[in-house]
Amino acid sequence: MNLDVVFAAMGEALTLSSFIGIGGGVFLGYVIGVIPGLSRSVAIAIAIPLTFYMTPYIAISFLIGLSKGTAAGSAVSAILLNAPGEASSAATCLDGYPMAKAGRPKTALKIGLLASVIGDILATMILIFVAIPFARVALLFGPYEMAAILAFALVFIAGLSGGSLFKGLAAGGFGIFLGTIGLDPQTGLPRMTFGYTELMDGMPLIAVAIGTLALSEMFVQAERLRTERGNMSIKIENRPDDVLRWREFKITIPTIIRGTGVGTFVGALPGLGPSVGSFMSYGMAQRASKTPERFGKGAPEGIAASESADNAVIPAALIPLFGLGIPGNVSAALLIGAFAIHGITVGPLLLRDEPELLYSIFAGMIVASIVMLLIGWFGLMLFAQITRVPPPVVIPIVIFFCLSGMMLQGYGAFGLLILMAFALLGYLMKKYDYSFVTFLVAFIITPMLELNLRQSIILSRGDPMILLNRPIALFFIACTVLALVALAVRTLRHPKPLANAPEEA
Repeated sequence: MNLDVVFAAMGEALTLSSFIGIGGGVFLGYVIGVIPGLSRSVAIAIAIPLTFYMTPYIAISFLIGLSKGTAAGSAVSAILLNAPGEASSAATCLDGYPMAKAGRPKTALKIGLLASVIGDILATMILIFVAIPFARVALLFGPYEMAAILAFALVFIAGLSGGSLFKGLAAGGFGIFLGTIGLDPQTGLPRMTFGYTELMDGMPLIAVAIGTLALSEMFVQAERLRTERGNMSIKIENRPDDVLRWREFKITIPTIIRGTGVGTFVGALPGLGPSVGSFMSYGMAQRASKTPERFGKGAPEGIAASESADNAVIPAALIPLFGLGIPGNVSAALLIGAFAIHGITVGPLLLRDEPELLYSIFAGMIVASIVMLLIGWFGLMLFAQITRVPPPVVIPIVIFFCLSGMMLQGYGAFGLLILMAFALLGYLMKKYDYSFVTFLVAFIITPMLELNLRQSIILSRGDPMILLNRPIALFFIACTVLALVALAVRTLRHPKPLANAPEEA
């Protein structure tokens, strides 16, 4: 490890512009997270156009801070409204809302915030110590290994991110199809562009991301307004008993450490998402408790378990991203797009080509955790008031930002038509339970998968026997086949979702 690079990265993370970028991302994430129905992936999709004129480090740190702030902010609506900002905070409702109804909303919010920050910092430290050695090993991989790993990741995500393996594979296949639009990387000839020069560089990532995630979600939210009415937010009052004391928080520390471990494990596995981590952590905390009957009635450990795991997933999902270039969830997949906008290839080559940038991102993530604590602690009353903003006000504002973000890319009316087409596609995928997680991840990693696959075919001259000399590639090919068979059998026997985490996130 080059200490000069590390110190230079730390210095960049402590500059005024860095604090403004990270602080702005965390604050914006908090505001979006408090609003029910707006997930962290929606927030990142909307915010990517804002990073066009930022430096690469500020842009990525801004988006990571946004993701962290959204995860912490979603706990506010879960506790005060019993309506989580996103699906991964649903477990927080189980004990957060009862504690708030019992007259202790401040205590519940502070437990959730502290658990979020601690889980986030611990998972970030694990990321730093795991991702760099992982990336060094990944640098030894050739196109055979990378193609096999990417294929395995697609099957794994398809099986775990939707209600049916076959629907997941269909969504992934459509994502691969759209990912091949543009110039052929080998011959330079246009593929499926239909004469439109705007498609020469491929389908615009911003249109795909904003359309399938943000704009389609607004259609879903607008449809729900016809049948659902917003809950009244619990008002925060200055009560003498609504104070978080050390002895009360102390009992949640083992739960936070356990939840961080669960969230890190789940986040490092592509496709599972934060919802799986938060509910898994909540269940483990209830089983480990000496008084499990308190859970669901306002137990502090329940809030701590959910929030620590939920926030630990965010840094952990970057382990396969920085190590192999494979996104662990939708948020990480969108970060690949942000890196690409700034001309940076994410993956193990980032450690070799841009070591200072990588270390700066790590330092910025620690800064983001501290900023998240300060903003969440001192902005408690402000964020509580945001829960009172009605959805009919929020939805048009989000739609405006979606359309503005697309126009910033310079595609004009053609870009807006593509955006609306993907918004309709995302709406239909959500209505009929097709995994848009698999679709989006497949679309983003298709160029890398195609490049490595074609390089493998050229190097081997079409002889599959060469894989006998590539044990890592052979291992992942075998894992892909086994995963397909196992997930297909499981889907046929139990046609219900294997992992209730389609949002991520």
